[in-house]
Amino acid sequence: MAHDPALAWLDAHYQAMPPVAALGVSIAGYDGDALRLRAPLALHVNDKGCAFGGSMASLMTLAGWGLFTLHVRAVGLDADVFVADSSVKFRQPLYADLAVEAWRAGDETWDDALAALRTRGRARMFIAACVRGTDGVVAAESRARFVAVAKG
Repeated sequence: MAHDPALAWLDAHYQAMPPVAALGVSIAGYDGDALRLRAPLALHVNDKGCAFGGSMASLMTLAGWGLFTLHVRAVGLDADVFVADSSVKFRQPLYADLAVEAWRAGDETWDDALAALRTRGRARMFIAACVRGTDGVVAAESRARFVAVAKG
């Protein structure tokens, strides 16, 4: 994925944050609609031998943040993206590497959000994410509201 300049930038940004680098996160794919991340189970094992819930929540948040950030940067806007609030549901234990995917979840389109950021200096986007096991079954899912605030 590093051959794409936008994804190379995102990966470098993730790796520059010590708590994120410690997660062992890597970009597994991006198609404009969804961002996929991976992280090895070995770095996220809890006392039960499965993935730590906090790690799954963190990776879903990072995927949502990354997705919004990629869209903002793709149109040449300079803004900070923040998670405003989120809810997480844990469905089943995960005994495999973490495979995370995030996508736009609300009625607002990317064009709507980016237009709001241009005209008002602020935008919001609802983003859903999930962590799947190797069998494809959802181990955890989230829905979050992210905001972008124009710099300057």
